[in-house]
Amino acid sequence: MATTTRPQQDPAPHAEAHEPALDEHTASALRLWVIMSRAQAAVTAQASADVARHGLTLAEFGIIEALYHRGPMLLGEVQKRILVSSGGITFLVDRLTAKGLVERRSCEYDRRARYAALTDKGTALVAEIFPEHAAVVARAMAAITPDEQQQVANALRTVGRAAAGLNT
Repeated sequence: MATTTRPQQDPAPHAEAHEPALDEHTASALRLWVIMSRAQAAVTAQASADVARHGLTLAEFGIIEALYHRGPMLLGEVQKRILVSSGGITFLVDRLTAKGLVERRSCEYDRRARYAALTDKGTALVAEIFPEHAAVVARAMAAITPDEQQQVANALRTVGRAAAGLNT
């Protein structure tokens, strides 16, 4: 009978590794950053896989979901809401337009401005897939209670606002 050895949980660092000289506060902040990043990547993977079943990227879904729940928006507003570059929003809206899900509309007050709006096909798609997508995200977050989710959301909002105000 063959025996297997279990890998060590925390192997000793390699002889050429350099241990950072950090104070406790900085080390804690770096650990939190890594944990947040890994958690975000894991939840994103679940959400991405869900929308990919419908031929969409997560960014494309973000646009049509925002338009569904907020109505037509200026492209700049959509860009800020889903956190992409101005070139990225143009590319994504072009793709959604080609799929027949989004249309561009002129702004009556500013000829340079353009609105993005869902087509009937886009509205029907989001209405169909959003409830299941929301359930996928809820399952991905189910390791903590709704009260804990609210506490984490409040803490992360505070961190985000503080970090946004820093001069780097």
